[in-house]
Amino acid sequence: MKVAIVGVSGAVGQEFLRVLDEQKFPVDELVLFGSERSAGRRYSFCGREYTVRVLREDPSDFEGVDFAFTSAGAGVSKQFAPVITARGAVMIDNSSAFRMDDDVPLVVPEVNGDDAFNAPRGIIANPNCTTIIMVVALKPIMNLSAIKRVHVATYQAASGAGATAMDELVRQYAEISAGKEPTVEKFAYQLAYNLIPHIDVFTDTDYTKEEMKMYNETRKIMHAPELSVSATCVRVPVIRAHSEAVWVETERPVSVEEARAAFESAPGLVVVDDPASKQYPMPLHAAGSDPVYVGRLRSDLANPNGLTFWLVGDQIKKGAALNAVQIAQYMLAHPRR
Repeated sequence: MKVAIVGVSGAVGQEFLRVLDEQKFPVDELVLFGSERSAGRRYSFCGREYTVRVLREDPSDFEGVDFAFTSAGAGVSKQFAPVITARGAVMIDNSSAFRMDDDVPLVVPEVNGDDAFNAPRGIIANPNCTTIIMVVALKPIMNLSAIKRVHVATYQAASGAGATAMDELVRQYAEISAGKEPTVEKFAYQLAYNLIPHIDVFTDTDYTKEEMKMYNETRKIMHAPELSVSATCVRVPVIRAHSEAVWVETERPVSVEEARAAFESAPGLVVVDDPASKQYPMPLHAAGSDPVYVGRLRSDLANPNGLTFWLVGDQIKKGAALNAVQIAQYMLAHPRR
């Protein structure tokens, strides 16, 4: 098994190395690619050191590669996809470049793993982190009853904007504590001691691109073009792990007991839900973990067919690198369709 990582020096690229190791993915040969700036850096994996190579428009660099995990931005993915896939590699792309292309499957293995086998261009798209976390929990509900509409408010950590954003948040707290003006470069405003209801650029509907990703991607992943999804995405002063408050309306009433049983038996979900003892998911505890955690499950007081619950998932793991690796694992574990 020959594996390539494109964009290895970034936060998600580094997480790919950790996840492949943790998951004991069968890597016999590993090749690492990056920009000219990161070329020559050395990274350890399973007791060996590997040197980052410059990503070139030369298909021979990907000769024999089975899976190429890419996380270097949409522009790089679009430019180099023909190079990466030319010799038969399956490109599992973490950017937004191909997510809504009809001939590129958008996959969360717990929800629509079989879609990975319908990839005529050799490209599989990894969804947006907030979408991944949400659909893992929507799937067991949809197995009980069709879902009519979803409202979601997200509380997204600095990790969603990359390693420099996490560093900036830490630096802002230190600067403010020292009586200095905080550095503001990655976000529209100071994030420390603040919330910013603005992730990605605003569209002409006044929803941001991040919010529209949740709308469009959820419908594609769940094969539900009629599903209504409305999101408000907020950046919060948390280093790592996103949280989401979700309201779901189903075609028939689904009881809390039914939903809890479905959550408890669903792959990729862990139920943490005991309000009496103050047990509920929090990013403090979810950071660095694989599952999506669900809690605060209750009936929606405003809708007789409604449920509401709280989700937390690590944005860099399940929201990015882990989901991509799980796509490859799913393909290896199942006969080709």
